[in-house]
Amino acid sequence: MTRCFRPFACLVATLSVALAGAPAIGQPQEPLATSGAGARSFPAAALRGSVTFVAANKVLLNGEPVRSAPGLRVFDARNHLVMPHTLRGKTYTVHYVTERSTRMLHTVWLLTEAEAAKPRAAPGMVVRNYQFESEQSATGK
Repeated sequence: MTRCFRPFACLVATLSVALAGAPAIGQPQEPLATSGAGARSFPAAALRGSVTFVAANKVLLNGEPVRSAPGLRVFDARNHLVMPHTLRGKTYTVHYVTERSTRMLHTVWLLTEAEAAKPRAAPGMVVRNYQFESEQSATGK
């Protein structure tokens, strides 16, 4: 039983299917988002800290034991989801969001060195948009 009656049509159909995935093979990997338009944006509620993944639902957040939410999402430097069990036993500098009602760790972004170098609010840190005169004279402005 022949499915393709015209040899030329069969050849064209086979080549089109074979070449459909070809452009994806030669594409380079996307670079890490470090600055500019490709930089990752974090929610305003995200804080800076360190996270150590201890067990399936337990982490150390800034040295204190915290439970992770059932839907914990961990994003790596390329903004891809990472399974928390693959990070067990390691400590990372991160931005994180906790749930208000349960105080469980909800979302974590693993930071690159460039992202970690930028200032960000941390627990207990006072952020303000002004300086006192004594601070201005100390910095020389």
